[in-house]
Amino acid sequence: MLNSKSLIGAEGELALSPARRKWQRFRRNRRGFYSLFLFLVFFILSLGAEFISNDKPFLVVYQGSYYFPIIKTYPETTFGGIFETETDYKDPFFLELMREGQNRAFFPPNRHYFDTINYALDVPVPSPPTRENLLGTDDRGRDVFARLLYGFRLSILFGLALTTVGTLIGIVCGAIQGYFGGRTDLFFQRFIEIWGAMPELYLLIIFASIFKPSALLLLMLLSLFSWMGLSDYVRAEFLRGRNMDYVRAAQALGVSNRVIMYRHLLPNGMTPVITFMPFRMSASILALTSLDFLGLGVPPSTPSLGELLAQGKANIDAWWLSLSTFGVLVGSLILLIFIGEALREAFDPRKH
Repeated sequence: MLNSKSLIGAEGELALSPARRKWQRFRRNRRGFYSLFLFLVFFILSLGAEFISNDKPFLVVYQGSYYFPIIKTYPETTFGGIFETETDYKDPFFLELMREGQNRAFFPPNRHYFDTINYALDVPVPSPPTRENLLGTDDRGRDVFARLLYGFRLSILFGLALTTVGTLIGIVCGAIQGYFGGRTDLFFQRFIEIWGAMPELYLLIIFASIFKPSALLLLMLLSLFSWMGLSDYVRAEFLRGRNMDYVRAAQALGVSNRVIMYRHLLPNGMTPVITFMPFRMSASILALTSLDFLGLGVPPSTPSLGELLAQGKANIDAWWLSLSTFGVLVGSLILLIFIGEALREAFDPRKH
């Protein structure tokens, strides 16, 4: 039997709006809630990667004037040099100049950009972790921590973009199939069967050999196939909802199909869309990492988790390459999976 506290909690939850009830259920899943909190903290920190790991100071005070090298490029002549080229902020001349008088240079905690090469190494590359390179260097002498930080940001932004584009296309296609049905649904289903049978990897290889590899090109190519899985769930929701009484009443009143689909059917069909988004995002991150590992992803100079894994495979003795990258990748995917499980439980009407 239910006790008084359970009854009071149930009555209080029923008094809330449906969205707030789902949020309360999500918060009660501590594993999912704390995973969301940690993921947002890491993602926000990665957005400010230039202020965490960079070979340029974020603020320079020189002769009473303030300069922001992260935002703007300054030539050497600005700080008393003789060349018009960009200032080398690791140059001993510049560092000595910053110790004179009131001159100051405020560097990020890690003084390495993702493409900064450490020429002062006294061991062969890839070099193990040291006080200067906390996670060691890769096979070109670049700081692993910096490349992990920027690579994590690229992976998350790419995953968000691919998930958003694929979700929007999947919602539109599934809504059209489910609402109109008949020949429209039949045509779309046959098209999806043909389109899904196309060799995605071969197409990526062909386009990578024709065009210059870039994150935008990968986003466009992967978006062509990422919508098909979600469209089936949206189609099923619209097929079920189009025969409801309130939809038939709206049709009888002369409400347009677009308004019915957007205002009435879409809100009720968003449950599979929301619950699958973390899982789709983790799949997008894995897709980018796999393509980078195979050399079919972003250019080699771009920081990437897959490129670091490929370096770890090529340099088995450099354990810091594989171990650190594996930790970042697996940790990110685990957080996304926990968030997805909590969302699925919060939106599941059978459990509440």
